[in-house]
Amino acid sequence: MIDTLDDLDVEGTTVGVRVDVNSPIDDDGSLADDARLRAHVDTLSELVERGGRVAVLAHQGRPGGDDFVSLAPHADRLSVLLDRPVEYVDATFTDAARQAVRSLDNGECVVLENTRFYSEEYMEFDPERAARTHLVEGLAPVLDAYVNDAFAAAHRSQPSLVGFPTVLPGYAGRVMESELDVLGTIEETPEPRVYVIGGAKVPDSIDVAWSVLEKGLADHVLTAGVVGNVFLIADEVDLGDASSDFIYEQGYWDEIDRAQDLLDAYGDRIALPRDVAVERDGDRHELAVNALPPRDGEAAMDIGHSTLAYYERILEDAGTVILNGPAGVFEDETFETGTKELYGAATSVPMSIVGGGDTASALRQLGVEGFSHVSTGGGAALRMLTAEPLPAVTALENGPRAND
Repeated sequence: MIDTLDDLDVEGTTVGVRVDVNSPIDDDGSLADDARLRAHVDTLSELVERGGRVAVLAHQGRPGGDDFVSLAPHADRLSVLLDRPVEYVDATFTDAARQAVRSLDNGECVVLENTRFYSEEYMEFDPERAARTHLVEGLAPVLDAYVNDAFAAAHRSQPSLVGFPTVLPGYAGRVMESELDVLGTIEETPEPRVYVIGGAKVPDSIDVAWSVLEKGLADHVLTAGVVGNVFLIADEVDLGDASSDFIYEQGYWDEIDRAQDLLDAYGDRIALPRDVAVERDGDRHELAVNALPPRDGEAAMDIGHSTLAYYERILEDAGTVILNGPAGVFEDETFETGTKELYGAATSVPMSIVGGGDTASALRQLGVEGFSHVSTGGGAALRMLTAEPLPAVTALENGPRAND
């Protein structure tokens, strides 16, 4: 059982709040998209309005990347979103960070520096070892409680996610609470249950397909995107050199054998594209599977209208649809049709769940709305959708309680 903000006596309490505001960064260092910050507004607003003293912990980017920057722009944006001053300090667990946290009054908020600026945060530990890292030992003494609202990072076992709730009373923020309420009860959603797996993360998607089919969670699995291309090749469809070379270059060639094993075991529940779209003479051109391979240099960039009609018929009878990964190269307007129309059809299913990550990004870009739940997490959502535990959630479950 995990405590939530309803169980936390907030007024006068100094709270470390782990959020996931990892955002795209423009060339000038500003935020290109604040969607992830907006997701946490309810949690942060509630804590400051109830008189909490809030210290925000978060990561941004990966070492060596152009988006590996400080959280100063995030603090500026949170000031606007929360409609109150939000301070920023360029430290996370040093004397400067501790002093900034001690200086907070009721209803005030400070953003601490990017947790990944410190090497331990880029490593994974068991919770007990994570609690002995410099980050946790340096900051925990000035905190009374810990709130984890970073569902999108909950599949990781890093100090800021599993170390703090090992030594402090831990609570789920509103994002975390909502995600667990929906994704933690997948087996209770209305049937028939349809999973749509697309995008380019082929190993993860095949893991999902294996898991949900073995556990009886899926009545149908619809394939699209690069994942669908891998399944087509596994089914001995000749997609041509361009598509095959891409799969090989991504290191996914061995996944074809795994897809073939899945088709052998559960082929009656796995739907494959019936046609694909390629670029020909600058235009979208659709080819039925029996008309493949395409011309030299042509790659399968989207599912075609015959596939859309086929998949939409399956969705018409569905009680629940779980969507993970776009159906094609949606960033190119020529090939946005599959994603836009398939996901638009999914909004008519009684329970429609979007698995986050690239999928949520695609829907925002395409303006598709009306889902029952859009997850903030990619990898974390995949783990939950296959009924696998999340280290950060387990740490909340096993940590100390305020009245212990």
